[in-house]
Amino acid sequence: MADAATPRRHDVFHSDCPAREILDHVASRWGALILCALGTGSHRFYELRDRVDGISEKMLSQTLRALARDGLVERTVEPATPPRVSYALTPLGVELAGRLQGLIEWITVRAQDVAAAQRGYDRAAAARSR
Repeated sequence: MADAATPRRHDVFHSDCPAREILDHVASRWGALILCALGTGSHRFYELRDRVDGISEKMLSQTLRALARDGLVERTVEPATPPRVSYALTPLGVELAGRLQGLIEWITVRAQDVAAAQRGYDRAAAARSR
């Protein structure tokens, strides 16, 4: 058993855990949406940009690079003029995207309930501040 001075490197709740970086990549809005979009199959950059409405090309590029580094996304360059680049999930990415899809579906189904709760909270907070 590790003592208090030893970092808990396998405890995601501890700030020194390497899993924190991965969590940042996959649990971010853009990371989750890109992974779920790729769950339908391989896509080219512009297809992902159009599918994930609101993402800038810079953010899409940065997120794809991070997900590729994490071993979740594979970038394939096909020899052509100009080169044809596509992105697809790795087996690890397929596993993760399946889990994220359930979260995305829950959020989609429950968004109105959450919005109603937010409005109720805001009304109560406004009443308390008067």
